[in-house]
Amino acid sequence: MRTGRGLRVLSVYEGFFSGGARILHTDVVLGLREGGQYHRVLSIHGEVHREATRQRMEDDACYRALTAAGVAVGSLGHPVDPRDDSAVFSGPQLAETARAMADADVILSLKEQPLALLNQAGLPRRPVVVSLHRSDPENQGPALDELKAAIADGTVAACVCCAESTRNAYEAAGVPGELLHVIPNGVDLLRFRPDAARRVALRAELGIPDAAPVIVFAARYAAMKNVPLFLRAARAWLRDRPDGHVLMCGAGMTAVNPELAADLADAFGDECPPAGRMHLLGVRRDMEVVYAGADVVALTSGWGEAAPLCLIEGMMCGAVPVTTDVGDSAAIVAGLGFVTPPDPEAVAGSWHDAVTGRPALAAALTASRERFSRTRMIASYAELIDHVHAAAARSSLPETL
Repeated sequence: MRTGRGLRVLSVYEGFFSGGARILHTDVVLGLREGGQYHRVLSIHGEVHREATRQRMEDDACYRALTAAGVAVGSLGHPVDPRDDSAVFSGPQLAETARAMADADVILSLKEQPLALLNQAGLPRRPVVVSLHRSDPENQGPALDELKAAIADGTVAACVCCAESTRNAYEAAGVPGELLHVIPNGVDLLRFRPDAARRVALRAELGIPDAAPVIVFAARYAAMKNVPLFLRAARAWLRDRPDGHVLMCGAGMTAVNPELAADLADAFGDECPPAGRMHLLGVRRDMEVVYAGADVVALTSGWGEAAPLCLIEGMMCGAVPVTTDVGDSAAIVAGLGFVTPPDPEAVAGSWHDAVTGRPALAAALTASRERFSRTRMIASYAELIDHVHAAAARSSLPETL
């Protein structure tokens, strides 16, 4: 039986597209590989069209990080047309999946969506660990049913929940509590840290004065992120802070996204966003620089969040978090930032409090760093995968008289 360093692990992704779950899982794969495990990744889609952005696998930062580290990444090239039945896979696709699974000891499923593939009849039986990153299983469509089917079949050996809110929500939805293991999100503390040089560089790039207060909103354009609330708060804050700047990062956070353009028009009305003070940056590959250049990291989500990576990354770079009370967000920022009701004026007021209170919170943010360590997170994943593999090996041993 392989143990620890010799384990072969296959991760299955729905696709490569911008988002915290993919960033987090990719970092987990890289960390486990650094520890000696052998990892491969299989993506169902070769490209996706989301958040008004066509995202090719080969262009994705996670794909590039994996392949640069020597992790083999393949794709089934499944169609992305929403009119196609995503649960119908061709013979060659199933054969490729079977080959990949046969060469693995344990399967990691990035969220529950890939279970539509892994539940197909005739594939090799391997213990599956499902990584769950939301707090709203009821909004995951047929994926929740696929998860329950895989559990009933005995395929799913464990579920990793990135937050207590995830564990609670999935247990309430009918997932057995003994399968749910909470491993809080962590980040690379060498990458995400306060850095005066990065702060100067970002502000020079965007033409922002050194002393100007900066709010950063790092999110893909999606309904759960409540972009209209953020923009209404931005209008109120920019009105009251003539020296302030707002940065919006993520897939769809560009001027070419018609839905974002409509939201901007609704939020600002007859006014235009202040010239040079509302920065639509789209997908950035250097978020450690963006966060280091900001004073506040903001989140206005209405549902679905569990342990938002943007809050953790921003805090570790010295930005004060301001968030709505969604998922584990309030627990994450307790003593380090602010929780606000979903009201534009209240959000803007909390941004003001965060900017003025940033010097006083600096020591608490620094002291919290070990709590959000990537090293702690990777070790917990490794321990769970070892346990799952050992249990599967024991159950497959022939009985002795």
